[in-house]
Order: sequence, then structure tokens, then C-alpha cells
Amino acid sequence: MQIWEFIHQKLIASHEVILLCVIESKGSSPGRRGFKMAVSSDDDFTGTIGGGIMEFKLVEKAKYLLQNKVDEVSVMEQFHDKEHSSQQSGMICSGSQKIAFVPINHTDFNTIKVLKESRTDNQKCFQLSPNGIEMYHDTKNELVYISQNEWEYREVLNQRSVIHIIGGGHISLALSEMMHMLNFYVHVYDDRKDLNTFHENDFADEKHLIDYTTIKSQLKATSSDFVVIMTIGYRTDKLVLKQIIDQSFYYIGMLGSENKIKIMFDELREEGFNSDYLDKVFAPVGINIYSQTTKEIAVSISAEIIKEKNKVLPSGRGNK
Repeated sequence: MQIWEFIHQKLIASHEVILLCVIESKGSSPGRRGFKMAVSSDDDFTGTIGGGIMEFKLVEKAKYLLQNKVDEVSVMEQFHDKEHSSQQSGMICSGSQKIAFVPINHTDFNTIKVLKESRTDNQKCFQLSPNGIEMYHDTKNELVYISQNEWEYREVLNQRSVIHIIGGGHISLALSEMMHMLNFYVHVYDDRKDLNTFHENDFADEKHLIDYTTIKSQLKATSSDFVVIMTIGYRTDKLVLKQIIDQSFYYIGMLGSENKIKIMFDELREEGFNSDYLDKVFAPVGINIYSQTTKEIAVSISAEIIKEKNKVLPSGRGNK
């Protein structure tokens, strides 16, 4: 369940909640910045701040705070090693993380309601501080930390990555399911109006019935988006690629055998397409795990996308 929805429901049921949020992480910390948990006064909880013995201990701390009606915001630092004499997490993966404990009660109801309803608004952020939780119209993710009593953490809402899957067949359906599970915003495109796997795709956030000959004008992808081409065959794959290959995407991949890709790319070079454009295409798409089924292929593609998404380079973007 989405964490703000969980908190909203608990407040409606007159339960108080502690929000645990990782406001800073360093090194190999299992809890990355932005990880969240919510623990309610009925002992229910959702989310994660990194798992393991550390998470168990901090959930118990949150329950203690709720039981004792502690309403002050606090920050705890956890070190994942045996070198620190205090604040050890019990884990040895190295690194550290700061976790804010933010009590939430009926006075925060309207703020939580706005957060719950703002999942598609990336012009808003929430702020955590010693004053609690607040909403802001801002687009900054930042932490200003001076001391336990003087800090501000801001996080922009709706930071879902976006994927455009061009082709609505069986692999597209499996990939949509996988990317939906990974919290991507999923667009699916196809030119077949009677395609059952397209119409039955409940994992896509948006489905577009289009003419592939005009996809360049209909594909509303940005330089931060992921694009995967997997139409019904060679002709339409090539038709789509020719139209969008000069556009800037975070990632572009195409399904197909190595032989198909080689033939297509040789043809495109002969037709005058720049090799620099072709070199940026992940083709054949996916990590080679010797996939045999549609779901295995979806896993291989998802793994490659996640690998590229999580790369941290000096430019701040992924790279092939």
C-alpha cells in the first residue's frame, strides 16, 4: 500500500502514526535516502527503511514512542559497521544512514490527505523538520542538516520513472507488469485495435492506439524517459526506430535477435543514419539470462533498465 494512503487510513481510524524516513544515506547503507516506513499505534506498519535487524529495532523504537505519547520529532543515525562505539545498526554492510522519526496525528490529517492525492503532481514536495511534516510547492530534493534541532529535509512528490513500451503484445504485457511493480509510470503503444493483450493490459497507466507512421509526433517522451521498441515485427520496429532514433532519451532499447539487429542496423547505415545514433540503442534489449519465456524476457529487460537507471556518473545520467 502507498505509504500516504496507509497513514491516511490509520488517521481516519483514530490511530496515531510514526513516519520513519531515511533523510541521508552514505556508502553501502541498505536504507537509501527517501526510504520510508509508517508504524501505527495498533502495531501495524508498512514500507521499509533498509530491512534486517536495524529495521526491527527501529520499528520497536517507533512503537515505544507511540505507546509513551512522545510527540517530538527526532533523528537517529545508524552505522553499519563494528567500528563505532555507539549507534551501531547491527549490520556490517558499511555506510550509515540518518532516520527521522516524525509523529503524525489528527492535526496533520489535511497534510496527509494532500500528500495522498498528489501522487501525480511533481511540482510539490513535503518537508520534514523538527516542526513535523509540511507541504511545499517546490521541485527540490535536499537536506540541510546542522544539528538534531536544526535541519530540513525536502522531497519532491511523484518521482516515478517513465517507460514507453512501443508494441502491445505478450512480452509488452509481461514487461508492463514488471515495470508497474517497480513503480514506473507505464505507457503502451500499438496500432492493432483488436489486440487482446493490449486491451487487457491493466498494468499500463496509459494505453495509446496509434499509427506507427506518425509515432514521432505521438510519442511524448522526454530525455529522462525509457523507451523499448517491441512491435509485431521487423518492418514496424524499423519504421518506429527510424522516426525516433535522433531523439534524446535516458534509455532506448529494441527487442530482437542479434541477426535481426545486425541486418537492420546495416540497412540504416546504408540509408545514411549516423552510427552514433545506432550505438546508443540497447539491442538486443535486455541482459542475457538465456530467457525462454515472455516473463523471463521481461525480467531481462527490466534488469537492464534498472541497471542503467541506478548508474551514477559525473554527468548525473546513465550511459551505455
